[in-house]
Amino acid sequence: MDTWVDNLPEPGPYSCRMSTRRDADERIALLQGTLDLLILRTLVFGRQHGQGIARAIEQQSDDTLLVDHGSLYPALQRLEARGWVEAEWGTSENNRRARFYALTKQGRKQLVAQARQWRRLAAAIGGILGPEEA
Repeated sequence: MDTWVDNLPEPGPYSCRMSTRRDADERIALLQGTLDLLILRTLVFGRQHGQGIARAIEQQSDDTLLVDHGSLYPALQRLEARGWVEAEWGTSENNRRARFYALTKQGRKQLVAQARQWRRLAAAIGGILGPEEA
């Protein structure tokens, strides 16, 4: 059964919902902006439509993260409004009209900055937690 993953601190214009394929009682809160970071990272590999982005995040996380479409598309619109991605209409592999998103130069710079912050945060938390106990 899937569990939902929410951004902190409060759901709002920058919140996202992603579920994990973990124990149904386990709830994981992701820091605000995590979905944006994952989308930007996914687009490094080339332009992609929304469903393809969601699928790539799922595959790259070894089926741990599932992106809710109710969070994905507002995030893509937000990233486009900030100039970090650009979008254009095209035809998907199954002959359907879809918006394809691509990383901009500004988006690539943002990805580098956000990834650096995320790694610092993860290292700091890891240092507090210490080594994993068996």
